[in-house]
Amino acid sequence: MGEREIIERTQALPATVKSLANDLAALGVVQGSVILVHASLSSLGWVCGGAIAVIEAIKATVGPSGTIVMPTHSGDLSEPSLWSNPPVPRPWWPILRETMPPFDPRTTPTRGMGAIAECFRTMPGVLRSNHPHVSFAAFGPCASQITSNHQHEDGLGNSSPLGQLHGLQSSVLLLGVGYGCNTSLHLSEIRALGERTKKVKTGAPVLANGQREWIEFLEVQLDNSDFSHIGKAFEDSTGLVQSGCVAMGQSLLMPQAALVDFGVQWLGANRVQAP
Repeated sequence: MGEREIIERTQALPATVKSLANDLAALGVVQGSVILVHASLSSLGWVCGGAIAVIEAIKATVGPSGTIVMPTHSGDLSEPSLWSNPPVPRPWWPILRETMPPFDPRTTPTRGMGAIAECFRTMPGVLRSNHPHVSFAAFGPCASQITSNHQHEDGLGNSSPLGQLHGLQSSVLLLGVGYGCNTSLHLSEIRALGERTKKVKTGAPVLANGQREWIEFLEVQLDNSDFSHIGKAFEDSTGLVQSGCVAMGQSLLMPQAALVDFGVQWLGANRVQAP
């Protein structure tokens, strides 16, 4: 969506750091929260200051004792033979494996994560996990615990940042996005399906002792096609989801551990096989 269109569809006044912080507090975000944020800047309408203003509003709402986490995935640094959106010609594959720049948590941009996450990963004091495909960035007292020791073959599983968040009484904030973006439900998948999860050999360029190296590892094939059904069932069954507008963006706030645990039960009962 272009900026002109966003301006035209913005109702009343533009959002500011102060108005966004007020909306977040009204939604239920409190000081000291550990919060995993999935966000769409364009869904909020026109924001004075753009992505930085949104991040500053979240920081102000959780305060210095709170921790902010965002997904900073870079799925383009992966095995090119597995690409489907779009695929690339087979003769390109060896060239891409040999020349793709290595993942560097300090400099590698996000892909498909939106302007807010891309801005967040570059800000002073933000730490980023060392997974070449599904890294997470965090800021605050729990940032190191959440981002450390992110194993390649457990990208979204129990030892991943999602697993760390499960034990920290964290919340998930869907800021103008729906349940299809809710990565915590991938942790539910892995816990629910266990050995039935399908795995595929993938690869990535990484830095090893300062040198670029192409590595291969197994990655779980995941599926978010039923996440909207899980989210709706969670809302209806538990009453734990708080909803409201942040600027113009319909937003949801929920406890991460309760969501993940509910997702495990739902998937066990409703998804008969791994994707």
